[in-house]
Amino acid sequence: MAADIPALLADLDAETDVVEHLLETLDDTVWESPTPAAGWAIRDQVSHLAYFDETATLAAIDPDRFRAEAAALMALGDDFAGKVAENCRNLSPDELFQWFRRARQAFLTVFRSVDPGTRLPWYGPGMSPASSITARLMETWAHGQDIADTLGASLEPTRRLRHIARLGVGTLAFSFTLHGRPVPTAPVRVILTAPDRDMWSWGPPEAADTVYGPALDFCLVVTQRRNVADTALDLTGPVATEWMTIAQAFAGPPGPGRPPGRFPGARHA
Repeated sequence: MAADIPALLADLDAETDVVEHLLETLDDTVWESPTPAAGWAIRDQVSHLAYFDETATLAAIDPDRFRAEAAALMALGDDFAGKVAENCRNLSPDELFQWFRRARQAFLTVFRSVDPGTRLPWYGPGMSPASSITARLMETWAHGQDIADTLGASLEPTRRLRHIARLGVGTLAFSFTLHGRPVPTAPVRVILTAPDRDMWSWGPPEAADTVYGPALDFCLVVTQRRNVADTALDLTGPVATEWMTIAQAFAGPPGPGRPPGRFPGARHA
C-alpha cells in the first residue's frame, strides 16, 4: 500500500505543534537547562531539529549539494551532531525558535510536492519521502521528549506513536549492523498497546522472541530516551532481549542510550 503523504505531513505538523507549545513561553535562561542528552541543553535540541530539517529539505531539492555537505559534516567524526549543536550556540533562543519554525514549514511545503517514488540521500541509507517524513516525526517526538523531561512536563501519547513504532521495528537489522553484530535470523514478534488501548503488532505470530508492552515504552526505547529496564516492556528470547539494549531508530553512529535508573518511576502500564 502506498504511503499517505498528506496524512504523514499532517501528523508531523501536529507533532511540531507539541514542541512549539513547550518552547513558546520559556524564559531565555531556561533554554540553557541541561537535558537528559549528555552535554545538550534545550537550545541544542532545537538547533538539532532545525538543522536537520533544513538538510532533509536540501536532500529533496538538491541531492548533489546535500551529499557534498553531508560528507563534509560526517568527516568531522562520529559526533557530527554535537558539532552542529556547538556551532549554533551563538544563536539566541528567539533566533533558534524562529529558525526551527522556518525550517519545519519549508520541509512541510517541499514534501507536499516531492515525487513519492524518489530516493532521497541521507546520513545513513537513502530514504523514500515517506520515510524521511517519518524520520522527522520521530526526531521531533524524541527531542520533544527530552525537552519535556527537562521541564518536568508530561506529553500526552497519541496514535502518532504508530509511525515511530513501525520505524523502530523496521530498524532491527540496522541496529545490529550499526553495533557490528550479526543480524539475527530469528524473527521477533512485537505486540504493543496503543494509547487508545488498540493493539499494534508486527512479526510472525509463531516467533519465539517477543516484545510486548505499551507502545509508548517501545518508542522511548527505540529512540533511546529510556533504558529498557525503566519500562514495562516484557521481553522473551535472546534476540528480543539483545535488540532492546541496542535498538536505534535514527541514523548516524551508535547512540549511547540512557543508563538504567534515570527514570525509575517511568513505567507505563
